[in-house]
Amino acid sequence: MSDLPKPDLAISDIPIAIRHEHAADAAAIDKLHERAFGPGRFAKTAYRLREGVDPLPTLSFVALVGTLIVGSIRLTPIVVGGTEALLLGPLAVEQAFSSIGIGMSLVGRSVETAKSEGHRLIFLVGDEPFYSRAGFRVMPFERVEMPGPVDPRRLLVLELVDDALTDVKGRISGVKRASAA
Repeated sequence: MSDLPKPDLAISDIPIAIRHEHAADAAAIDKLHERAFGPGRFAKTAYRLREGVDPLPTLSFVALVGTLIVGSIRLTPIVVGGTEALLLGPLAVEQAFSSIGIGMSLVGRSVETAKSEGHRLIFLVGDEPFYSRAGFRVMPFERVEMPGPVDPRRLLVLELVDDALTDVKGRISGVKRASAA
């Protein structure tokens, strides 16, 4: 039995729909990120890794109450040394809908989809107590180099395939994809 406090509401008490992000959602998601993370978000290392890198459409989801976007998650391609991987984030949930399971539902959907698509590793910069519920653990920091400052306890990794992390080491960088002409 868990000693964790129970939220007043649970995701099952509110009609939440999770679907793939659409291009038309971009403005609403940008405003959600602005409210959740503020203007300083662009200076963070994880945001800098995503500069000029489009999130993968099949791994980007929104949570809706009716037509209102109340949560968003995106995954973008990265390379760690010579190993392809994914970077989870940003994950954002409207404050009024926090602590009812929306964030973990979005993480679960993205992780399941990434695994079904054959991806092997997902990295993120975040809180281990929250993300450990989805299987993330602290990455041995001496094996990777971030392009900016990061608290080593907040660099997390999830292996989608057994032993996918075994030989992974090197600099983490974003994958800039050629735009369609």
